[in-house]
Amino acid sequence: MKAAGDSWLTRFTWRSWLSRGNPTLLGLLGAIVVLAWVGSNGYRQTLVITAATYALVALGMYVPFVLAGSLSLAYGAYASIGGYSVALISTKTGAPLWVGWLIGPVIAAGAAVLLGIATRRLSGFYLVAVTLLFSEAFQNYMSNSSFAGGNAGLARFRALDVFGWFPTFNQLIFLTAALVCVVAFLLSRLRRSPWGVVVRSMREVPTAVEACGARVPVLNLVALAVGAAVGALGGALFTQMVGSVQPDTFTLNLVFLAIFMPIIGGSGTPWGAVLGALIVVELTLNLPSLHTSGTLLVALGVLAIMLIAPRGLLGYLGAARKRAWDVIARNRVGNAP
Repeated sequence: MKAAGDSWLTRFTWRSWLSRGNPTLLGLLGAIVVLAWVGSNGYRQTLVITAATYALVALGMYVPFVLAGSLSLAYGAYASIGGYSVALISTKTGAPLWVGWLIGPVIAAGAAVLLGIATRRLSGFYLVAVTLLFSEAFQNYMSNSSFAGGNAGLARFRALDVFGWFPTFNQLIFLTAALVCVVAFLLSRLRRSPWGVVVRSMREVPTAVEACGARVPVLNLVALAVGAAVGALGGALFTQMVGSVQPDTFTLNLVFLAIFMPIIGGSGTPWGAVLGALIVVELTLNLPSLHTSGTLLVALGVLAIMLIAPRGLLGYLGAARKRAWDVIARNRVGNAP
């Protein structure tokens, strides 16, 4: 029989706090804490913009890299596509700026699919090299394009107009945090969906997935398209908030850092990429005493996490939470009459 105090509400409370769904709840609470910490401080708002950009690029890489097991270094190009879409819509047309937010991810997804088709027979070092070459070629093209402003890029954008509503900068900071949370939540749901289960299985045993009737190349292309679209959102966000974009705005350094953000935060959930982005920004930008060695600390931290907690910080906390739940459950059984 169940204990008298073991009501459905008690079970729900304990299980909801100690279940695998906690990263979403912790992510929302973390967003509230970050927004409260930022307030109207201009420097902190800049840090949030940078962290949100890092997080969206890392979330974009999470889909093909962590879920599908395909590493691409073209995300500097995808972020630039998102940024230039907003910039060109603002400076070359009279269309609302939110149109650029829609066009950029679509173009980036299409570019990712074409690049994926061209590199479908490549893997490992060769895939990384070709996608890196594509990103560098795109940057050189934008540097020599007078339509995109050349090396000087584009600036002086119109204010964001959402059907007659012109949000203030503080409201945009709130919307930035909301966008990251929504994307992380949707990717978390996608990871647990039947499609996500098949993609994760494809990463481990592609032959078995093919034998079950799934098209592995098509799944790879879909993962690349989704990731590129999310990465383009990061570029659009940064360009909109900063008010300018240049060919070297989204460098290879950003892509390399984005690779390790899920490792730091935890690859078992997309929220790990968000946590990793916050940690990277804190170490590399917000601690004056570590400003010159922040990247080195990130590298050492990745090494330590891979040795001590391979599933990242959230994975380590999840394991500790599970042990705590087991101890509580055993105590409850032992104390039951």
